[in-house]
Amino acid sequence: MDLDVFVTTHTSEWDRLDRLLRRGRGLTGDEADELVDLYQRTATHLSLLQSIAPDPVLTTRLTQLVARARATVTGTRRSSWRDAVRFLTEGFPAAVYRSRHWWIPTAVLSVFLAAVIGWWIGTHPEVQASIAAPEDLRALTRPGGEYETYYSSHPAASFAAQVWTNNAQAAAMCLVLGAFLCVPVIWILFVNVLNLAVGIGLMSSAGRLDTFLGLVLPHGLLELTAVFVAAGTGLRLGWTVIDPGSLSRRSALAQQGRAALGMALGLAVVLFVSGLIEGFVTPSGLPTWARIAIGFVAEAAFLIYVYVLGGRAVRAGVTGDVEAGGRSAELPSAS
Repeated sequence: MDLDVFVTTHTSEWDRLDRLLRRGRGLTGDEADELVDLYQRTATHLSLLQSIAPDPVLTTRLTQLVARARATVTGTRRSSWRDAVRFLTEGFPAAVYRSRHWWIPTAVLSVFLAAVIGWWIGTHPEVQASIAAPEDLRALTRPGGEYETYYSSHPAASFAAQVWTNNAQAAAMCLVLGAFLCVPVIWILFVNVLNLAVGIGLMSSAGRLDTFLGLVLPHGLLELTAVFVAAGTGLRLGWTVIDPGSLSRRSALAQQGRAALGMALGLAVVLFVSGLIEGFVTPSGLPTWARIAIGFVAEAAFLIYVYVLGGRAVRAGVTGDVEAGGRSAELPSAS
């Protein structure tokens, strides 16, 4: 492409767009339509220049022009409480629903591995001995031991806040680090599975697996589900880097990344609920069956929320991505 000829051909269009932008809101209907048309043309010109004949000065000028035009065309949008309601009733459940093919297999495989490793630890005394000294293991697993007092060793409110913060950080790390080809997510997931397996193995070897499950299930069902959703979403994000599908790698990663950031906000709410259960229900004096029932009700409520509201939103076309007006402009690709 001859850059001089290209500039000579289109300079009048760019100048006309600049003049329309300077007039601001004082445009007629025809002029507003012309502005939109010139904005689209200039965005295409910028894409061509960037891919075929980049010129720093001209590219900077057109980039600023396109940005100003886009701000004028799309306008300024303010967030409101309706956005929060829409996010919680449509965007978040839709994102979780759409990623179910990633987090459900992640959950099934993780629980299976935790059970297998837990069985291996519980049936092999030499493995238990490699974890801690016998007296330390007895201190962990005996009635009134560290596994039980852990949930009541701090005031409920501060313990719930600490648990929520730690779990939210783990979920956020899964979501953010997924872009690094899935490896960090797999490691975080394995550490969580291993910790669960150690508890299963040690308490089962002491004949107190029922006690352990009575302590873990009330909050653990919802908590682990949130972690599995975060891990599955992180793995999906990492796979997008490897296989972006029909989109460009940049566009596909941006789309999945925006959905993942929204997912982090939604999962923070879910983990807040599980933290409240862990801080107030798990160490309470309620019967074991009642505490476990509360955990199952919370888990069932979350799954119904995802499959009913999320499924409905997805069928209506919601993807979990931010609305078009809140995204950065994606320039047309030059073929």
